[in-house]
Amino acid sequence: MRLDSTLGRGAMRIVLGLAVASLAAASVRGDVAALGRLLADDLTYTHASGVIDTKASLVSSIQSGKLKYKSIDPGQPRVRVYGNTAVLTGTATVQVESTMAGPAPFQIHFTDVYVKKGAGSWQAVAWQSTRPPAPPSPAP
Repeated sequence: MRLDSTLGRGAMRIVLGLAVASLAAASVRGDVAALGRLLADDLTYTHASGVIDTKASLVSSIQSGKLKYKSIDPGQPRVRVYGNTAVLTGTATVQVESTMAGPAPFQIHFTDVYVKKGAGSWQAVAWQSTRPPAPPSPAP
């Protein structure tokens, strides 16, 4: 994602929201070239399962079919920009299929950190997700 330095904070929030949507779409399509552009080389990607991936291991899992995102809806993340760093938080709905488990639709809360690299290119450097707590059991 390119960002012109003349854009205001509101426009930056839109661009970063689009970056999250682009990353979700590339993950679903298995678009390794797009993932290569959108993910920083030093990415740390922590799945809701607790599995931790690097850029190389995440892209490899997607490319090999070991991990197949069927759909990702990132919702409307909250975007906070701190100079060349942005923190996005939100709730996403994900459907994934992996060699470890069959199709499993679920919701996650996420924190995604982007850093502006070079001439306005934003890349994800960290992703952390967790499943929301289960609703309380009804009283007996």
